[in-house]
Amino acid sequence: MPVYTVTVATGSQWFAGTDDYIYVTLVGTERCSERTLLDKPFYNDFERGAVDSYEVQVGESLGTIVLLKLEKNKYWVQDDWYCRYVTVKTPDGDYVEFPCFRWFTDNKELVLRDGTAHLPQDDKLGLVKQHRQKELDTRRKTYRWKEWQPGFPMSIDADRHRDLPRDNQFDSEKGVDFVLNYSKAIENLFVNQFMHMFQSSWSDFGDFEKIFVRIKNTISEYVMQHWKEDFMFGYQFLNGCNPVLIQKCTKIPEKFPVTDDMVKVSLERGLTLEEEVKAGNIFIVDYEVLKDITPNSTDPCTQQFIAAPLCLLYRNIQSKILPIAIQLGQTPGEDTPIFLPTDAKYDWMLAKIWVRSSDFHHHQTITHLLRTHLVTEVFAIAMFRQLPAVHPVYKLLHPHIRFTIAINTKAREQLICECGIFDKANATGGGGHVQLIQTAVKSLTFRSLCFPDMIKARGMDSLEDVPTYFYRNDGYEVWGATSSFVSDVVNIYYSSDEAVTEDEEIQAFVKDVCSFGMQDFDFCEFPKSLRSREELVEYLTVVVFTASAQHAAVNFGQYDWCSWIPNAPSTMRKPPPTQKGVADIDLIIHSLPDRGRSSWHLGAVWALSQYQENELYLGMYPDEHFTEKPVKKSMEKFRSRLREISSAIKRRNEGKHLPYYNMSPDRIPNSVAV
Repeated sequence: MPVYTVTVATGSQWFAGTDDYIYVTLVGTERCSERTLLDKPFYNDFERGAVDSYEVQVGESLGTIVLLKLEKNKYWVQDDWYCRYVTVKTPDGDYVEFPCFRWFTDNKELVLRDGTAHLPQDDKLGLVKQHRQKELDTRRKTYRWKEWQPGFPMSIDADRHRDLPRDNQFDSEKGVDFVLNYSKAIENLFVNQFMHMFQSSWSDFGDFEKIFVRIKNTISEYVMQHWKEDFMFGYQFLNGCNPVLIQKCTKIPEKFPVTDDMVKVSLERGLTLEEEVKAGNIFIVDYEVLKDITPNSTDPCTQQFIAAPLCLLYRNIQSKILPIAIQLGQTPGEDTPIFLPTDAKYDWMLAKIWVRSSDFHHHQTITHLLRTHLVTEVFAIAMFRQLPAVHPVYKLLHPHIRFTIAINTKAREQLICECGIFDKANATGGGGHVQLIQTAVKSLTFRSLCFPDMIKARGMDSLEDVPTYFYRNDGYEVWGATSSFVSDVVNIYYSSDEAVTEDEEIQAFVKDVCSFGMQDFDFCEFPKSLRSREELVEYLTVVVFTASAQHAAVNFGQYDWCSWIPNAPSTMRKPPPTQKGVADIDLIIHSLPDRGRSSWHLGAVWALSQYQENELYLGMYPDEHFTEKPVKKSMEKFRSRLREISSAIKRRNEGKHLPYYNMSPDRIPNSVAV
């Protein structure tokens, strides 16, 4: 009698093993095997991390094995099981791989395809076509769109983390409770001693060191020592947490009436302001998106304020970017003075602090939350709804959406919800952050997610103009490596542009992102279809890059740049100054966050900047969704290029006071998971 050897691998995460009954049925092109219990007498099967083999006897050859059905029935109590993969050795000695990487919950069955990726138009056998459609029908019932707030990108239809499909929940050993993590952070940083003085102000800048001493590192300590200096202020627009706003100024805006007389003392080349603009030496940052955002009023005892500044910057002879003018509102006038480096010391310092506070709000809510977390969730949900596990694009994208739906659901549950942690420390809490996203979505176009396009649109693409724009320099390298890898995979499975247009599943995926995930907003300009392999490569590169490199660039530097609170105030407790000559150290200290909000702020930026245990970095694919050798060869080529980029960045950073490593591939997690 023909004998098939079935090998089953159980996951190594906590509680992956099971005591339940596991059955297998092999489905071939000729016939099916009997439903067979996988059990060894006197042996504890399916333990965590185990690889178990069993024999399945059949009366006649099954033909080519195309499907494998697994069933789990309760033994004593409900016991979930995580299956990594199954392999089948045929009587002829051939091996068929069935990737799984899924949880079994309740008494359910799961039908797996073999590991070879197939486009929908390539499936000719009715049995596998039916399986493909059934999988998608089930997924669409499980992964439903929901509008969390009006005008937001759509999210998963689940109010709590525990309501998510089991495959999209965090592993149990991963710390995902924001409240618990922040509380632990506050305790670990020894700042809980200040919480009882929640609304009291600090005495002076030296006071901030009392809660800073436990978390300083090379960069954060350098920031603490140099934050008052103009070069440090300007440098952060290039390589800080929010390096996406600075743009080349081609004309001084009417709403920002800076004159040559105001700034000529700051211009080093003997040119007028207009001439410096034409020479490409003037840059601008505009926080107009913050205009009319309602400040946090959840605490009736403490007023909080938000500004929408404009900042003019100058590239000096040493190619340093320095601020030369700051206006703290969008409407010029007597009550909105233009602050200059030649003003009194504390006037200029307070103006820069206001810009840094506005930059913090923009970074947290728009650059970080909206443009990495929420956007990646849209791609993830559409992927589950429209691409079966056998589709090559599903296999490509799955590692890059790992835990994203979970972290976003947890954030909506604890962080950005009403009375959440956001409300405790941030001036945009209490609903301002919702308004901010509703406004910022209107400029969230697909092209603005394409890294080279985003850089070029701001006029920042010249390597000679600002050679120390490391976010751009390293981003180009990582984008190029990612695009090359994606191109390799696409060209393995798509023989022509026509193959892309004929792929009804990939077209449905792209349309779902635009029409449902982005709600078909008139301004989003996301494509609804793809017509060529080139367009598909760019689209998938955007997904992978946004979830990995872009998120890493704007997330993991928070500890470095925001732990020194005067450099990144999460709130301001006095209104922006309406005249010069009124600022002093007392006004500045009473404008900065009080002790309690400083403590919550520190706990937040510390917790958000931590890499997870067993982090999977860009290019690491331990779950082998792909089984084909050409793809594995492309993966190794990708990893090799990433190692080269990491080594080059490491060499550049040697001996630097301000090393930039946020775009180093060895520090870029595969997905948005924190």
